[in-house]
Formats: sequence, structure tokens, C-alpha cells
Amino acid sequence: MNRRTGRRSGESTARDDILEAARKLFSDNGFDRTTLRQVADSAGVDPALISHYFGNKRGLFVAAVEFPSDPAAVLEPVRTCPLDELAATTLRQILQVWASPAGPSVIARFRQALTSGEDELVRDLLTSVILAPIRERLRGTRDELDLRLTLFASQVAGLLVTREILALPPLRAADIDALVAAVAPNLQRYLTGAFTQ
Repeated sequence: MNRRTGRRSGESTARDDILEAARKLFSDNGFDRTTLRQVADSAGVDPALISHYFGNKRGLFVAAVEFPSDPAAVLEPVRTCPLDELAATTLRQILQVWASPAGPSVIARFRQALTSGEDELVRDLLTSVILAPIRERLRGTRDELDLRLTLFASQVAGLLVTREILALPPLRAADIDALVAAVAPNLQRYLTGAFTQ
């Protein structure tokens, strides 16, 4: 097979073709089991073109799910903060995105995902991208970490729904510092506290 290499000349659909192929493969196979080579083959392009447009697989995935902020960049402070500040740092970063100019797009994307049958893509965004830097900081068996991170995610998702989608007045009125002070201790317990399964 003579696959064309590099940028397609005179064609403006390559980026869209890559995204369409990536959405299908990520949805069918998940993040971990999808390779850039598979996406390139499906889109009929050279893998170098994917790197040109998206940088790496994470960048391709974030673009494929149409997430308006790069979660890895947003959560970079999570990689270096003290372990006992892991929940507070993570929550603060997330709340700041919701309050930023990108916030409405983030909320709209999650709202759309709740109703459009994109469960697998959203699950992979959560587990393979958003929660990945938190998992790297924790110790424990896979089952224990899965439970801890799922509990953590359930609380943050609940806060997203009640503050940003349902817009419950007390939560909408609370500033970021107040929310971090109120919510982070319980989140920290989920991540590093003692509990039995």
C-alpha cells in the first residue's frame, strides 16, 4: 500500500478525517488500546500528520472529544504539590477552569456528553487523562486506587452538576476558596485517608 506521507497537498479535510477516525477508534477501543498508527491507517494519512496537528495521542484525544481546555496542562500543579494538598490543588485547578473564559464551553461539553451517548469517550477522558496525574501520586493496589479515584470523581462530578448545571444558589454564590475549604478535606480522605473496602 502506497500511503501518502506528510501533509496532503491541496486537501483541507485531513484534520477532520483524522478526528473522525480517532473518535470512532477511541469510542470502540478506548484510549489505551488505540494507537496513532491505527488512527492514521483509518484516516489514510501518515502518522506524522497526526503529530503535526495534535502533538501526541493525548492531544488527539482531547481534540477528538472536543474538550476546550487541555486537562494535562490544567492539572500540571497536581504533579508537584505536597501529597496532603493533592485534593485541594486538584479541586482549585478544576474550579478555576469552570470560572475561566473556557468554562462555559467545558460545561456545555459535559452537558452534551450526558445526553449524547458518548459515555466511553467521557470515561476515557476522565480515567486516562484527567485522573492520570492524581493516580501517579498515589500508592495502593489497582482495585484500591480505582475505588479512591472513582469516589473522588463522583464528588467532583456532583459539584459540577449542582454548581454549574443545576446552578443551586448557595453553590453558585460560593467563591473558589470557600468551596475548596469545604470540599477538599473529604476529597483528600478519598485519595489518601484510611478506609476499608
